[in-house]
Amino acid sequence: MANKNKNTYGQDERLETPFQFKHLLRAGVYIKKYKWKMILAFSMSLLASAAGLMGPKLTQMALDDVIPNKDWKGLWILVGLLVLFSVITVVFATIRSRIMTVVSQNIIYDIRKDLFEHLQELEVQYFDDRPHGKILIRVVNYVNSVADMLTNGLINVILEFMNIIFIVVFMFFMDVKMSLVILCGIPFLAVVILLIKNHQRKAWQNVSNKNSNLNAYLQENITGAKVTKAFTREDYNCEIFTELSGESRKAWMKAIILSNLLWPSVDNISVWVRIAIYVFGLLIFGPSVVSLGTIIAMSSYAARFWQPIMSLANLFNNFINNIAYLERIFETMDTPVSVRDAEDAHEMKEIKGEVIFDDVTFGYEEGQTVLSHVSFKVKAGESVALVGATGAGKSTIVNLISRFYNVTDGRILIDGEDISKVTLKSLRSQMGIMLQDSFLFSGTIADNIRYGRLDATDEQILEASRVVCADDFIKNMPEGYETMVNERGSKLSQGQKQLVSFARTLISDPRILVLDEATSSIDVQTESALQKGLNNMLRGRTSFIIAHRLSTIRNCDKIMFVGDGGILEAGTHEELMAMKGHYYSLYTSQIKEIA
Repeated sequence: MANKNKNTYGQDERLETPFQFKHLLRAGVYIKKYKWKMILAFSMSLLASAAGLMGPKLTQMALDDVIPNKDWKGLWILVGLLVLFSVITVVFATIRSRIMTVVSQNIIYDIRKDLFEHLQELEVQYFDDRPHGKILIRVVNYVNSVADMLTNGLINVILEFMNIIFIVVFMFFMDVKMSLVILCGIPFLAVVILLIKNHQRKAWQNVSNKNSNLNAYLQENITGAKVTKAFTREDYNCEIFTELSGESRKAWMKAIILSNLLWPSVDNISVWVRIAIYVFGLLIFGPSVVSLGTIIAMSSYAARFWQPIMSLANLFNNFINNIAYLERIFETMDTPVSVRDAEDAHEMKEIKGEVIFDDVTFGYEEGQTVLSHVSFKVKAGESVALVGATGAGKSTIVNLISRFYNVTDGRILIDGEDISKVTLKSLRSQMGIMLQDSFLFSGTIADNIRYGRLDATDEQILEASRVVCADDFIKNMPEGYETMVNERGSKLSQGQKQLVSFARTLISDPRILVLDEATSSIDVQTESALQKGLNNMLRGRTSFIIAHRLSTIRNCDKIMFVGDGGILEAGTHEELMAMKGHYYSLYTSQIKEIA
């Protein structure tokens, strides 16, 4: 299947920069808000740990003093203390767990909120250039994993280090020589960590890439299920999914193999150290130097000493995994917002509708120009049709008026104001845009119409629907305006979705109206009825209409033929027909096709 999956989903994302410690410091901003709760949780953990460490000491006292002296009362006291410390350990650990659950969920909320708000600010091109599934996995999966690392992971790391310190103190308090025997295993562990840590990080970054590819393809395949069935691509899609899933599994297995090199190393070192305790205690130092109770207690402390180290090894694996996710999250947050309000931007006054393109040049990618030195003027209230071949730049012109993209050169003026100098909200709130792909959100039909104006009343929704001829079909729906539509309006036909979108646009009362192939999915009979409503909608508003059916734009005040990166012809229908140029050729060819 060598060349079947040469698309964006099979391409691994490359991090802009290698991981730096400043990323962790930056993540600390989210921890700082809950520092007192985390300190309390850490204190609970510390007390639980200290209580748990009393066990070996009580065992040593029982073996060396209480039992040999047949001090049964003392033995019962030691048993009682052992039970008491066990209860304290469980209670404090439970309290700590509950606190950290709350903190973890709060941090998930904070990171996800910041990430989503930044995504709302990013320009349209960001979403054009990336599969939506790759964006989705960062907001959902990666944030969940990272939040756990920043809460439980961080506290556990600190706690395990404190446990090691406590254990070392207890060990040296009990026997210095045997403590040094236990610590001899540390250099061997350091060598193992140094050998595998970089390989682990790269392996988990690769897992992140492969999972992102898989998620992106899955999301698109679910969205395009109808197209898949229409072209009988089920088997082909299964092959692609199998390949991506196999790559994800292969990357995961490689990362797991590397991760599993650490804990067996710790476990083996722990076993050899405990063997060394008995060898040194019984054979080298001898019973005269080290008592049996001390040897057993030190063996217990050795097991406890290597247990937090084992936990740190597992936390290290988890840390390496989540660092890759943290990098992805901050990479998204650091994506610059190129289309944003200027520092000195001011509110756009109520738009009258004069639009001027002043020597505008634009390209979606560097070195590729779509529009070159385009200049034209549209008077307030004029209706302008943009015609031309597919890809000529018609939609680009209306996208630039809405400032979905920044012009490469030149400027666009509305009522004499450079739109790059006004706030985006004040500009776009006075514009109505109807696209060929009428996107509807999950919710009721009324909710989707109200999306154009959140404070719209039910009466206003009904009136807007009547004007655009949507009221008749909506009333016939099972629950009328309260009928639920799924994501992208899957319960409605394409024509019905466009009528709902018309109502949504009309209710926003735009000063400049853009219709980009807005009636392409509406049947001729409905379009004829809709035309009257559209005429009412266009009256008093500057409008830009893109339509391939030239018969629908004959009555526009001005028609502009777009091609070769500019405006090749402009005038009324009659003027352009008299010129017998590009528009004439296009119009007559359509007439012949209809005939």
